[in-house]
Amino acid sequence: MADRILGTVCLLLGAAMAWASRSYAAEISYEPVGPRAFPLLLAAIFALIGAWLLVTGGRRVAKPAAASKATLAEPLPASGAAEAATAIVPAAPANNLVAVAMCAVAVLVYGALFQTLGFVLATALMTVPVAKAFGGTLKGGLIGGLVMGFGFYLLFDKVLDVILPTGVLSFILGGR
Repeated sequence: MADRILGTVCLLLGAAMAWASRSYAAEISYEPVGPRAFPLLLAAIFALIGAWLLVTGGRRVAKPAAASKATLAEPLPASGAAEAATAIVPAAPANNLVAVAMCAVAVLVYGALFQTLGFVLATALMTVPVAKAFGGTLKGGLIGGLVMGFGFYLLFDKVLDVILPTGVLSFILGGR
């Protein structure tokens, strides 16, 4: 039930964001996208997530107990086999605080290195501790970060024409 309530809130928030951003306009057109695009993109994401939560209604896919590496959530011991497969409770608060602290430090370091390293490398480096905080591997976090960094760079810089810093990769990415 809580997922459906959250889904409704996300849908309403997405609609409110879209309605509020309808009048956003730049005094001087300095970018082809304009200030309205990002709030509308976020509104669409909120609405999609809200709709997904409403449709799925909190159904979770649980891994078998032997195969799971629980970091932020651990299976509950239950009397019935069906209950054991779906019962999930939050892990110890200390684990959650470590994950939140890792993510917070990663964002601070990301902000500090953004101009120097550039968008792609700073994004790749930020995803490693975030992936580790949520139970990922070093290799998976680095590969995912590089794919995400290059993918978002191409989307923003080449498609949307939003200038992003290239940093030390300026000789490859065309430098700005």
